[in-house]
Amino acid sequence: MRRTARTARTGGGRAGRAVVAGTVCAAALAALTAAAPAPPAQAHQRPHWELKATGAADVRFRGLAAVDRRTAWVAGTRGTVLRTTDGGGTWRDVSPPGAGELQFRDVEAFDARRAVVLAIGEGEASRVYRTDDGGASWTETFRNTDARAFYDCLTFFDHRHGLAMSDPVDGKFRILSTGDGGRSWKVLPNEGMPAAQDGEAGFAAGGQCLVSSGPKDVWLATGGAARARVLHSADRGLTWTASDAPAPGGDPARGVFALAFRDRVHGLAVGGDFRPEQPSPRAAARTADGGRTWRPADVPPPAYRSGVAWLPHSRTAALAVGPTGTDLTTDGGRTWRTVDTGSYDTVDCARDHGCWAAGEQGRVARWER
Repeated sequence: MRRTARTARTGGGRAGRAVVAGTVCAAALAALTAAAPAPPAQAHQRPHWELKATGAADVRFRGLAAVDRRTAWVAGTRGTVLRTTDGGGTWRDVSPPGAGELQFRDVEAFDARRAVVLAIGEGEASRVYRTDDGGASWTETFRNTDARAFYDCLTFFDHRHGLAMSDPVDGKFRILSTGDGGRSWKVLPNEGMPAAQDGEAGFAAGGQCLVSSGPKDVWLATGGAARARVLHSADRGLTWTASDAPAPGGDPARGVFALAFRDRVHGLAVGGDFRPEQPSPRAAARTADGGRTWRPADVPPPAYRSGVAWLPHSRTAALAVGPTGTDLTTDGGRTWRTVDTGSYDTVDCARDHGCWAAGEQGRVARWER
């Protein structure tokens, strides 16, 4: 988003890019232990985040791709991309050469060798890179040349088809499409895109403002305007419908920051107001009709959340993360309870139960059950 359009959105897209990164400090990680007494050697912990040392304390990771329990990619400030293939025991710096001035906010990985990363910013700062060899080499496959565009998020339907979204240009969100795994991109026509509200934009807070489920369905989260909205397309971004979301609006710092869909009808939305001194009383919502209607959580997270993910193979459990903690729902988003107070910006889960979180000060963790 923009503060005078453009500096207010560092917690997200143009609206919060520069503010959030420097306003919230990491809290100490609080692991939950089992209530039943047991000798230390036999004690069992409840599910919790286990921190993994990355050696990148000066980097904030808002891009995250969980391939499985052993393999994950993270992307962040200073043009940094790291990859682990041993469960976070070691991390390899696979940053694209010459990218030190870029801010990576999203990464989509197909496996341990193939990944696509998005750098955000005005004009030519918005770029896409692809690697096919685990980050040993990268190819720049897109560079934005329109000064009015500001790209926020990526998503892929499969190994070939994907989309990227930009804040509104000429009054409508701009959609970029690829049909070859991110090797080439084209701007889609905007005739099927609803008009944007005044000040409306996406938040590049954790790579989850544009998400997909199945071969054609995709959702776009917005904020910064009078009403927070979720836009849905059932044809890979050609036509869209918009629905109001019960999240805070009316300010460049407020809106829906992240979405997660476990299928084409059941979804979760989280967000709020990213400013630490502001309350976020409606920080989560849920849908059971593909995003046509949204219901606020009966018991929402206690503060702003920037990332959300369904737990694998579950119809009711999900995690939401933000600078002040992690919340768990076990009833499909109706109620949430805080299970950790560490600072994370984004969360992602793989099908083998490999769930990862990443955030400021080089923090990366894996969910241990």
